Amino acid sequence: MQDDARIKPQRALISVSDKTGLVELAAGLARHKVEILSTGGSAAAIAQAGIKVVEVSAHTGFPEMMDGRVKTLHPLIHGGILARRDSPDHVAAMGVHRIAPIDIIVVNLYPFEATVARGAPFEECVENIDIGGPAMIRSAAKNHDFVAVVTDPADYPALLAELDAGGTTLALRRRLAGGAYARTGSYDAAIAGWFNDQLGETAPRHLALGGTLAQTLRYGENPHQSAAFYVGGPRRPGIATATQLQGKELSYNNLNDTDAAYELVAEFAEPAVAIIKHANPCGVATAARLSVAYERALKADPVSAFGGIVALNRPLDVDTATLIASLFAEVVIAPAIDEAARAVLGAKKNLRVLTTGALPDPRQPGLLMKSLAGGYLVQSRDIGRVDAASLKTVTKRAPSAAELADLQLAITIVKHVKSNAIVLVKDGMTVGIGGGQTSRVDAARQAVLKATEMARDAGEPGSRARGAVVASDAFFPFPDGLQVALDAGVSAAIQPGGSVRDAEVIAAADQAGAAMVFTGMRHFRH
Repeated sequence: MQDDARIKPQRALISVSDKTGLVELAAGLARHKVEILSTGGSAAAIAQAGIKVVEVSAHTGFPEMMDGRVKTLHPLIHGGILARRDSPDHVAAMGVHRIAPIDIIVVNLYPFEATVARGAPFEECVENIDIGGPAMIRSAAKNHDFVAVVTDPADYPALLAELDAGGTTLALRRRLAGGAYARTGSYDAAIAGWFNDQLGETAPRHLALGGTLAQTLRYGENPHQSAAFYVGGPRRPGIATATQLQGKELSYNNLNDTDAAYELVAEFAEPAVAIIKHANPCGVATAARLSVAYERALKADPVSAFGGIVALNRPLDVDTATLIASLFAEVVIAPAIDEAARAVLGAKKNLRVLTTGALPDPRQPGLLMKSLAGGYLVQSRDIGRVDAASLKTVTKRAPSAAELADLQLAITIVKHVKSNAIVLVKDGMTVGIGGGQTSRVDAARQAVLKATEMARDAGEPGSRARGAVVASDAFFPFPDGLQVALDAGVSAAIQPGGSVRDAEVIAAADQAGAAMVFTGMRHFRH
């Protein structure tokens, strides 16, 4: 078939769950004298608009049955879709069996993803697994030489424009076919993922991934890289569900960093603020009031905070918004924002402000994926958390109540810092963070250096490390990394433990009069 050949359709079959644009499409088809076959609610909507429509059951002579499970699964339907019009054998079979050609298929599927997202019971989810729809879509896409398949109302205008020009082109039919297979692939991936969740399957034999394009991005991490954002998988409050209230379009780096910031701040029960740069926290603090938490998170490292992502785990109020407005930030994300706060931030037109309506649950299981050459690495989300009861004091001195509170804060934050990671916390705020280092000693040095530099810049005597606590994402393999923090004046440490030299590390803490607790849980993050 020539690429520029147009096919003037005789017959279309429409069966859609999403009725957006349905009447306008049907009117356009009728205007071009295309016979319309349809089912159920789609047929009723078309008929109600005064447009002639033929029920599929009337076309096939076979009634819809089994609660609608069987209606389009019929040779008169699939024969009309799959028959090659240039094959004498196919044409002859159509004649013998009185199969009329179907040249356009318009199908969007039962809302399985939406049904799962609203927490419907198992049986309802199963009933929203479409069978006839994907079968027709795949049949039409396979026979795209002759049949146009439309799975998205966004493609209705392009279809009607080609009919106005005399018929569908092979170029459009191929594009629609590719999109159709992507849609059924994404749909099946959602079903497979849901079944895996129901069964507790974390390593299925075949991994099905799917998503829907949410945004085409100007570029990726760098201007020479293309990028896009897709949403899919289990619904989780955060960047994929957020509403952008103002500001410039989100970039690839904005999306990645905002996700990291919001996941971190959701860990805390008390009001908390996290400021993120390059997916690493530069300042995190908790306080009784959100505005105080923000001031302290900013104080932790105001230099790095410039151009950062600000995440809050409480609705954004006007006092906190006024403080944020004095800083150049890229993104602010919170569960909600009050009107007065929105007015304050509205003066900063380029600032991206996002609300989500809820916080992600840090204990909700999920999968994290990373692409490698020729494959994927898949692991469960790090939902491990440490509570006071699970801590093991290994030094002669146990931590005080104040130290224990800071230790728990520090170990929660270190989970969200690139490895190797060291976090210093004092009085509910970070005072030094060292992350992404190839040596744990270097991570400790970086954290202490930050604590010292930030104190100097703020005109404070000494180092903020003095009297702070230290957290390590993995065990100290030698005493040297801990010794860096002890020499700077930290009073307590928290780490997984498990090194063959634990005794040496504990001895170093005891010699300094510091308390140390083991968690038994590592938190690498690469």
